[in-house]
Amino acid sequence: MSDHPAVVLALPPDLVGDLLPADLRARLDRTATWDPAVNLQAGPAPAALARAEVLLTGWGCPTIDAEFLAGAPRLRAVVHAAGSVKGHVTDAVYAAGILVSSAAEANARPVAEYTLAALVLAAKRAFGAARDLRNGHDGHRHAPGEATGLTGCVVGVVGASRVGRLVIAMLADYGVEVLVADPYADPAEFRAAPPGGGGAAGGGGATLVDLDTLCRRSDIVTVHAPSLPETHHLLDARRLDLLRDGAVVINTARGALIDTAALTRHCAAGRLDAVLDVTDPEPLPLDHPLLVLPNVLVTPHIAGVRGRELRLLGAYAVADIERYAAGLPLRGAVRHADLARMA
Repeated sequence: MSDHPAVVLALPPDLVGDLLPADLRARLDRTATWDPAVNLQAGPAPAALARAEVLLTGWGCPTIDAEFLAGAPRLRAVVHAAGSVKGHVTDAVYAAGILVSSAAEANARPVAEYTLAALVLAAKRAFGAARDLRNGHDGHRHAPGEATGLTGCVVGVVGASRVGRLVIAMLADYGVEVLVADPYADPAEFRAAPPGGGGAAGGGGATLVDLDTLCRRSDIVTVHAPSLPETHHLLDARRLDLLRDGAVVINTARGALIDTAALTRHCAAGRLDAVLDVTDPEPLPLDHPLLVLPNVLVTPHIAGVRGRELRLLGAYAVADIERYAAGLPLRGAVRHADLARMA
C-alpha cells in the first residue's frame, strides 16, 4: 500500500455530492490522489482503473469479478460507502487478496432510530388512531385498562445484528423486557433464559431465547436478521400463529423474512398490527391489502440513511481509506468467511 493511494470512484453519480460533501472531499484530497470527475458508474475509465489502488464504491457498483480485476492490476482495497457488498464483491476479490470494507455500521444507526420510533408509535396504536381521527372518531380519551404504550412491553428482537444490538441498547431506558433470538448470538453477550423461560436480562440488556419462545412471549416483534436461504419466511404462518392477539410486527430488515400472505391474513383479521419498511414483493402491488389496512403502516424502504444522513456513509468510507493509507486495519472490514451469513 502507498501512503497516498490512487482512489477511483464507483458511486451513484447523482449522490456523489451527498455522500462526499466538501469537508469529506478535503479529507480525501489530503489522503489520496483522485479525480472527482472520474466515476465508473458514469462511464468506463480504463486508464484510471489501471492505476487504482482503492475503489470507492456505492449502490449500483459494477460487479468486481475476474474480468474487472484484469483491468485493475494494482487494486488492493474495495471500500463500500453503503451496506451490503454482496451485490458487487465476488470470490475473485478475496482470491486476489484485496481488502473489503463496508459502511454498514454507519447505516445501522438510522435503521435502529427508525425502529425505535416505530416501536414507540406502534405501542401507542398511533397509526390506527390517526386514521380513526380522519374518520371523525375522537380517540384521545383514556380507556380503563387500555393495553397501549411501550412501558411494560415485552419486545422481541429477531437477530442480534448491528441494528438489533443498537435497538436493544436504545430500549434500555424504556422500561421494557427485551428478548433476543439469534442462533449465532454470543452467549457471553446474552444470557440464556433459565428453564421455563423468563429471567432477568443478561449482558447486552436482553434475554436469549429460541424464536418460538420469543414469538409466544412478545408484545412487539422487530426483525433484524439477514436474508439468507435459511431465514426465508423466518416468521412463517406457524410462528405468526404463536404471537399473542394484539401483537405488533416490525420489519426493517428484508421482506422475505416474513410470510407476507400469512401476515396479511392476521392483520386483515385485526389480530396483529404491522410496521413494514420492507416487503415481499417490494414494492407491494398498489391493490395489496397491507397498503390500506388501518392497523398497518408500510413505508418505502426509508429506514436506512436518507438525505443528509448519506454523509454518514461517506465519512465512514473516507475514514477507512485514511486507515488504509496509514497501514491500519479497516474498521468496516468484511471477511470472506463472514459473507455467507451477512445481509
